[in-house]
Order: sequence, then C-alpha cells, then structure tokens
Amino acid sequence: MSGCGCGPVCSTAPPDPGYRRALWVALVLNALMFGVEVVASVAAHSVSLLADAVDFLGDAGNYGVAIFVLGLAPAWRSRTALWKGWLMAGYGVFVLGKSAWQWAADVVPEPFIMGWVSLLALVVNVGVAALLFAHRQGDAQARSVWLCSRNDALGNVAVMGAAAGVWATARGWPDIAVALILAGLALSSGTSVIRHARRELGVN
Repeated sequence: MSGCGCGPVCSTAPPDPGYRRALWVALVLNALMFGVEVVASVAAHSVSLLADAVDFLGDAGNYGVAIFVLGLAPAWRSRTALWKGWLMAGYGVFVLGKSAWQWAADVVPEPFIMGWVSLLALVVNVGVAALLFAHRQGDAQARSVWLCSRNDALGNVAVMGAAAGVWATARGWPDIAVALILAGLALSSGTSVIRHARRELGVN
C-alpha cells in the first residue's frame, strides 16, 4: 500500500494452506526428534548431539510461532522473525559455552549412538526441508523457517562426521569441533534473519 510509510510490511496476503500444513508436519516431527535426541545425547555423552536436540526443540517452537502468525499482519510476522533471529543467535552462543565445558571435562562420547541417531535426524530434516522448499523465498518469517530446516540437515551430516571422528580417534575433539561449526551456523543464520526482518520493518 503506497503512502503508509512502512514499505513491504504494509501488504497483506491470505495464508497459504499448503504452507500451514507443512508447518504442522514440521512441528510434530521436530518435537518427536527432540525427545529422541535428548535421550540419545545423555546416553552417548555427546555435546554435538545435545546441541542438535536443543535445536530440534527450538525449531518446534519456531514452527508453532510461524503457524500462529500466518494470519497476522506482515509487520507482526517480521517482528516475530526478528525475535527468532535473536533466538537462533542465542542458540549459537549456548553451544559455544557447552562446547567449552565439554572440552574442559575431556569427555569421549559414544560414536555409534551418535551416528545412528544423527542419521535418523537427517532423514527427518531432509523431509521437512523438502516440504518447506517452495516457501523459502517468502518474507523474513518464511525465510527463517526455511533456514532452520536447512541448517538442521547440514548439522545432522556434521554430527555423523563427528561420530566417525570420535570412533577413529577415541577422542572427544571431533564432537567439540562439530558443535563449534553448529554454533557458527546458528550465529550466521540468526544474523541473516535479523537483517532481513529489520529491512522489512524499515529499521536501519
């Protein structure tokens, strides 16, 4: 709408029913995988698996928020995306702190649990990413949801690599290295979403 003074956030569009269904599927799958990975991370003493579990929980919450804001004005969707961007960045900071503790404790995780659970998580996340692929070029809200799904799939591959590294070296550093990569990915994506949302809101 011209003359409103808030740029693209003034436009409105009805929610896409296909997108809403995809978000519900993503929410349920992420909530289930959170429970699976929490149990597995405790059993395996793996910080990268725990980081992935926390990410599943955060994504389940993100999908729930995304469903809630679909019917709201675009400005509210952009504000929600801004909050989610800060949440993604905060997750990266959390992983950095947890990795430092794991390094100090010199913990060697159990690689076989890490490998099998991260493979299951990869299957789930690739399926979710495929569901959301068509919606990745939407507003900041849709972009943040797509980035979460993409990052999860990349993170699962990285955890599988960490499991192989732990098995080959009998040391915990591959687990720490992957956790640091996941932290960097979360910080980078969170920053991207924050910038996109601020542009939509007309904030410099």
